[in-house]
Amino acid sequence: MTDVLLGQSYYLRFDPKLWDAMQPYPPLGTLYAASYLRAQGYGVALFDAMLADSTGEWRAALERHVPAIAVIYEDSFNYLSKMCLLKMRQAAFQMIEAARRAGATVVVSGSDATDHRDEYIARGADYILVGEAELTLLELVTALLRPCERPRQSSGQPPRQMSIPGVLAAGQRDPIVPRPFIRDLDAVPFPAWDLVDLPRYREIWLDRHGYFSVNMATTRGCPYHCNWCSKPIYGQRYQSRSPANVVAEIRWLKHLAAPDHFWFADDIFGLKPGWIEEFAALIEQQGLQTPFKCLLRTDLVDEGVASALKRAGCRTVWVGAESGSQKILDAMEKGARVADTYRATRQLREAGIEVGYFLQFGYPGEAWTEIQDTIRMVRECLPDDIGISVAYPLPGTKFYDRVRAELGRRQNWEDSNDLAMLYQGSFPTSFYRQLHRTLHREYRARRAWRQLREGRLSLARAARPVARAVTLPIDYARLTLLRRSSRTT
Repeated sequence: MTDVLLGQSYYLRFDPKLWDAMQPYPPLGTLYAASYLRAQGYGVALFDAMLADSTGEWRAALERHVPAIAVIYEDSFNYLSKMCLLKMRQAAFQMIEAARRAGATVVVSGSDATDHRDEYIARGADYILVGEAELTLLELVTALLRPCERPRQSSGQPPRQMSIPGVLAAGQRDPIVPRPFIRDLDAVPFPAWDLVDLPRYREIWLDRHGYFSVNMATTRGCPYHCNWCSKPIYGQRYQSRSPANVVAEIRWLKHLAAPDHFWFADDIFGLKPGWIEEFAALIEQQGLQTPFKCLLRTDLVDEGVASALKRAGCRTVWVGAESGSQKILDAMEKGARVADTYRATRQLREAGIEVGYFLQFGYPGEAWTEIQDTIRMVRECLPDDIGISVAYPLPGTKFYDRVRAELGRRQNWEDSNDLAMLYQGSFPTSFYRQLHRTLHREYRARRAWRQLREGRLSLARAARPVARAVTLPIDYARLTLLRRSSRTT
């Protein structure tokens, strides 16, 4: 019998767009929780939903391990978990019900459970963990499995009502006692990577992409105030590991898993002044240069940062460009300027680093003029990759509060490729889906043509995206029809 079975409800199989891309990463947050519990002597097992075909595999894991406690611990380092997709919520509900039938105490932690606590309790969760949850989970597991070590409580207080910071128990009426955040991230044990089926991940990556990538996190939280960004776990808090601690984990992971590439899953990589430069120096000293990708704000990039990233092995930087309209960036309270996107792109490119743009359409106040500004920015900068979404209101944000009255019963996407407008935007969902297809098609054609001219792409590989550009006049005509028809409905 296992003390604790940990899993998460993000199933790559349930997200067609990401399943097709097939770049799977293990649930880093779940692995941190596992390492915390195991360090205190608890028997821990992992159910990795990332590559599971269905929730039936969770039921099989429950039968195999017979855990006293089943924990659905969502990966807060995976932005898809923060999006609270409906398919994953339904999977979580099925996992809760299966764990209850198996006789386990059910604990849930994550963005969606934090935002929709009553729904998760109604489906059978015994406890919801609110906020940063490793220490909370450890104290709760200790209280449940080692009651003699539980903090003193008033006589007659039932176990479900124990006063542990960050815990909401089913039936609890008292306010949740806040859990202080972990300040020294260097003291956190490395994730329990030995519980992961590394050979399977390696096989998938090598087969689909020709290299093997693993994920890491150097920070927790984000101090910026973008008013559409949901932060149910860390709020505005921001904590960073030391460069030395991160480099130690890289050295350990290279020995354990032999990755060819790292993805740093931080909201913002190397925010502290001088952090990236110190990190690069340590990487160079120890000969640990490994290609990696990370996320940065455009206003944090300068020539020194770009140079240090290159020395450390950085291959790709993704930036939250969001929009080519300063009006929209200001409305988002982004705190950056369109000019920063142009400058950062140039400086990173000059350092030999690829640049990807996250773009967001449909934010309140965005009209066709602002959309054209974004299209123009993509044409002029021609980044190495783009990711397009539409504005997505999540609880706890100013954006959500602003459009709440316009939201219907459906307030989440089914999967990451849904792109449904959940509130009354300037244009209907059909317009934004057509915009998504059209801009991607134009971008791929322009990028393929540039690479062909520079000798970086063969004629055979450039032929398809360039040929598909022939349909662009039709695509833009459809956009025009959808835009005009929205004015009459």
